[in-house]
Amino acid sequence: MNVNAPRREFSFEFFPPKTPEGMEKLRATRRQLAQLGPTFFSVTYGAGGSTREGTLATVLEIRAEGQHAAPHVSCVAATRESLAEVIREYKAHGIRHIVALRGDLPSGLAVAGELRYASDLVRFIRGATGDWFHIEVAAYPEYHPQARKPDQDLAAFKTKVEAGADGAITQYFYNPDAYFHFVERAQAVGIEIPIVPGIMPINNFSQLARFSDACGAEIPRWMRLKLEGYGDDTASIKAFGLDVVTDLCDRLLTGGAPGLHFYTLNQAGPTSTIWQRLGL
Repeated sequence: MNVNAPRREFSFEFFPPKTPEGMEKLRATRRQLAQLGPTFFSVTYGAGGSTREGTLATVLEIRAEGQHAAPHVSCVAATRESLAEVIREYKAHGIRHIVALRGDLPSGLAVAGELRYASDLVRFIRGATGDWFHIEVAAYPEYHPQARKPDQDLAAFKTKVEAGADGAITQYFYNPDAYFHFVERAQAVGIEIPIVPGIMPINNFSQLARFSDACGAEIPRWMRLKLEGYGDDTASIKAFGLDVVTDLCDRLLTGGAPGLHFYTLNQAGPTSTIWQRLGL
């Protein structure tokens, strides 16, 4: 299969740094990854909008560098008024691509906000701005951690699509069959938007285990045992991680995935190496 076929989207995700040193490091990361010619860079939005200013500043900086940027917007713990303000701000800056998410509640806060679900946020953005924005939403091949059953999760995804989503980016996973099964089920209920797999390079096992436990992404048992077996041998963890994730990406692209979205954690090295190994 030709990996340069039309509609293939390759994107890289960053989080807004909290320190000047972090900003400098991210600039270096972006310079390196920009050479790979991604379709866009996305920038996350902290729990309850806690990085709102940092997200906008990072997105504007990426655009000033000549790259396409998509800010995340989450509705949890937010009012309609504050969300309308964020959306107006992005529109005023000529930003036309958004990743719309429910998001995480800030710790210690019990109030969910005026919009409960990502589908409500998509509907709200469409109502306020028509078709100005290309809207991406999240998808969960291994099901959302709060979904009681798979059909409920698929129904929630379909609601986001019907509300006006143009595309979806998945939670990361390491079992390609979970992705292909999810896409088949989505297509069977009439979902036609591209569903781009989210890819998490493996650099640090304890960090990965913590993320995975929090978000419901499964680390297959054989992988977990192998990674645990390396102990503090970071070189072996990284080498094994590169092999596993490169193979995953290869299988996804060969199987017809419409692109790849890399969760970079603001690091260029692992993503660049995987990219080169894939011959993209």
